[in-house]
Amino acid sequence: MLRILPLLFSFLFIQNINAGNISGAVTDASGNPLAYASVTVKGTNKGTTANSVGRYNLTLAPGNYTLIAQYIGYAKTEKTITIGDSPVVVDFALEQQMLTLQEVVVKRGEDPAYEIIRQAIKKRDFYNNQVDSLSVNVYIKGLLRSGGLPKKLMGKPIERSDDDGLDSAGKGILFLSESVTQVDLVRPNLVKMRVISSRESGGGMGLSFPFFINFYQNNVSVFGNNLNPRGFISPIADGAIHYYRFKYEGSFVEDGVMINTITVTPRRKNEPLFRGTIQITEDDWRIHSLNLALSKDQQLELLDTIRISQIHTPVASDIWKTQNQVLAIDINQFGFKVNGSFVNIYSDYVINPGFDKKHFGRTIMKYDTAYNKKDSVWWSTVRPVALEADEKRDFVFKDSISQARRDTLRSRYHLDSLRARKQPITIKKIVWSGQGYTFYGKRSTVNWSMKPLVKGLEYNTVEGVVMNLAQSLSISRAQTKNNLSIALNSRYGFSKQHFNMWGSVNVAPKSLGYRNRFVKLSGGKRISQFNQDNPIDNLTNAAYTLLAKKNYMKLYENWFGSVEYNNKLESGLRINAKVTYEDRIPVWNTTDFSFFKKEREFLPNHPYELTDMGFNRHQSLVAGINLSWQPGQHYIEFPNHKVPVGSDAPVFDIDYQRGFSGVFGSDTRFDKWRFSISDNLNLKMGGSLSIASELVVLLIAIQSVFPICNISTETRLSTI
Repeated sequence: MLRILPLLFSFLFIQNINAGNISGAVTDASGNPLAYASVTVKGTNKGTTANSVGRYNLTLAPGNYTLIAQYIGYAKTEKTITIGDSPVVVDFALEQQMLTLQEVVVKRGEDPAYEIIRQAIKKRDFYNNQVDSLSVNVYIKGLLRSGGLPKKLMGKPIERSDDDGLDSAGKGILFLSESVTQVDLVRPNLVKMRVISSRESGGGMGLSFPFFINFYQNNVSVFGNNLNPRGFISPIADGAIHYYRFKYEGSFVEDGVMINTITVTPRRKNEPLFRGTIQITEDDWRIHSLNLALSKDQQLELLDTIRISQIHTPVASDIWKTQNQVLAIDINQFGFKVNGSFVNIYSDYVINPGFDKKHFGRTIMKYDTAYNKKDSVWWSTVRPVALEADEKRDFVFKDSISQARRDTLRSRYHLDSLRARKQPITIKKIVWSGQGYTFYGKRSTVNWSMKPLVKGLEYNTVEGVVMNLAQSLSISRAQTKNNLSIALNSRYGFSKQHFNMWGSVNVAPKSLGYRNRFVKLSGGKRISQFNQDNPIDNLTNAAYTLLAKKNYMKLYENWFGSVEYNNKLESGLRINAKVTYEDRIPVWNTTDFSFFKKEREFLPNHPYELTDMGFNRHQSLVAGINLSWQPGQHYIEFPNHKVPVGSDAPVFDIDYQRGFSGVFGSDTRFDKWRFSISDNLNLKMGGSLSIASELVVLLIAIQSVFPICNISTETRLSTI
């Protein structure tokens, strides 16, 4: 199959040489452009969609055709054309749809729209399950434009580069991508997507996931429920009449079919509801088209507004599917003004194609080996939405910048420009905001950073006022496969007059960051909480200590060394193994300073649950392994690796730790097992449900942190 693909593409290219190009504009009667209007070839499944300024392009073989232009709220217009060897310009000026108020039966004085909606609700389940399987090609275009950027965010200036493509006011294209994806579906939940080509302006993979927004479902998912975990209630959901008000605007006839236009309005605010217009055919009560919007008043999260428009057309006998879909968004947050659109064009529907039993597997999306190798000639032959002038410039400009970066990544000019933009080291950054510095070299890049000193201040009864200095150093060499990072922590307690220092060295691969694979070596002298989960943060402890004279945090000092390995396999199995050796040293309160309640005494630096058990200096060697796995894992498959994307199954987690006695003087001896199952269920309008069950078994036979002489077993089962 791979051998004949070049021949197929060559054949297609030869055919397009002899094809005629049709272009034009779709406007209203006053000449205003109709963004994303639909232009189709009558009697075929060929067509295109105008861009945001109403311009369209279409390529057809020589012959006679009838073009149909349509837009929601406007009368459909047809034009017959003849295609030869020369380009043809065909413009459409659409008239607003004239609605006719037919004689309707009014029940108990209600608006006739309610009876139409009731009929549509009765047919909703039929249309939702009408097709068992299908295959469709989807062209996806994503665009985000900046309407302006603030000079500062959270008090920090926003740094911009000279090649971000924005003007001096921060206006321009932020994101632009397009892709072609073949989608195979089998009801209820089998899916396989093949990314034929995908690109992003400036380099990258682009947006390849189609947005299937199904209004025949009770609960409508938009952007995978990321805008609202509850989803949104469809205007033809089973209980829609209790959530919406409907108004009958009139009807019109198109191709012998009467189409009813209905205005949709939420009955209440603060519920996940749409507002706008939906058009439903008479007698068969299916969705013809819609133009619906969401806003902050309808529990829209992250975005200010989003508008969804769809046009449905026949794809087979008595089967209608979405032909094009446009999601227009607006964001105005923290001084950022962003608007954009995500256009999906569906073509080449095949209903019930008869997939092989082995067609579907765990891979839900697969990228072709040459998905990012298609040139502009190829895109011009398959793109159904014409690029606008600034979009063409954005692709050319950012792609050339990206290529120049790759070609000159280690050149002296590029390195000198990076060095020239480096920010100087200042006292303010060291004390308050944190400091960083990067050295750019031909063979390696070294980045140093430190956390601000003022945010590293602590207070506890063992050390008094504590100053922390946390630094990190990362080294990336051009010719190596791994990155090296070094962390160094210094700590001084003024009351205890002790200086501690510890650090770590981390080695991780440059690629496959999703796997979080690393080897980490750590060691030095530190202060630790008795509870290894560190349940009390430093700020909370300082507040209780200084204001209420309550010292909840219990500490000990230790020399330590540890080795840790972490990896996440393609199967979704996560492995974490760690060995830690500690020489544990007891410490005591050295200060009783507090702002209030001087009469109260601080408790000793010893867990009050273990008051009867002493704590002497001892050694501990503990090894542990944690395995986490989610069965039924699905994957996105790239040309050189796979990425797990989760499943609907719960997560199983098993953890085992063992303390070794007699090894390097270790006094610790125990075995601890923990097994847990967790799951998150999205019940849509019913909310969400998190379930966790945990079984812990602890076998102790120790001379350990506390010299316990007996053997005990504890079993705990908890369900949330």
